[in-house]
Amino acid sequence: MTRRLRLLTTLTAGTATALLLAGCGGGGDNSKSNDKIAGADTDTSSSASPSASASTADAAGRPKITFPSDAKNVFEDAKTGDATKDAVLADSALGVNAVDEAIFKGSTGTKALGFYNTGKALETSITYVNGFIDDSDTWIGEIRFFDRKVTLSGAKQAYVTYCSDESKAFVKNKKTKKVDRNAATSRSYVLYHTTLTKNADGVWQTTDIVSNRGDKACQP
Repeated sequence: MTRRLRLLTTLTAGTATALLLAGCGGGGDNSKSNDKIAGADTDTSSSASPSASASTADAAGRPKITFPSDAKNVFEDAKTGDATKDAVLADSALGVNAVDEAIFKGSTGTKALGFYNTGKALETSITYVNGFIDDSDTWIGEIRFFDRKVTLSGAKQAYVTYCSDESKAFVKNKKTKKVDRNAATSRSYVLYHTTLTKNADGVWQTTDIVSNRGDKACQP
């Protein structure tokens, strides 16, 4: 899948150090290219399984996230045996889903985007989504998220690392309907390091993210 690289936040020195101490440190990839990467839908099962087309809003006021029928993300490693870590992983996935929903809807004004992302992560997500909107692009297919791991830092901060496999996802232009079906390469696999903070409503919001496209740790 040929895509523009996600515009990632630049971590502060303190955050970067914390990631390294937590065993989650890694190189950021803040460059721009002709790549585009995408986010996630709503399945957070412990093993690979088809994702649903929409998330369910709950009593806490969590916004519903909807995907088109021709796109989905699959999240692995959702259950760790620790309730707090499981909650972090669930909201981490929804943060990714929210970015994709904004791409599919062609709007950065969706409720979920700012609900699950905040600070620098939200700012760069908006820039990233606008790149799709400006090019009249969306994506189809499936993205798999795997090797998801959580490190807790106190009661309100967590670090999540994960890999994505984009080899079965493709950019589609909304105007021409053309689908860019490039063959998978090492750059179809991306390693992510993210920071999440628990807000007053109990939502684990993504606040920072760095990535390394083509990282050997994520390649088959």
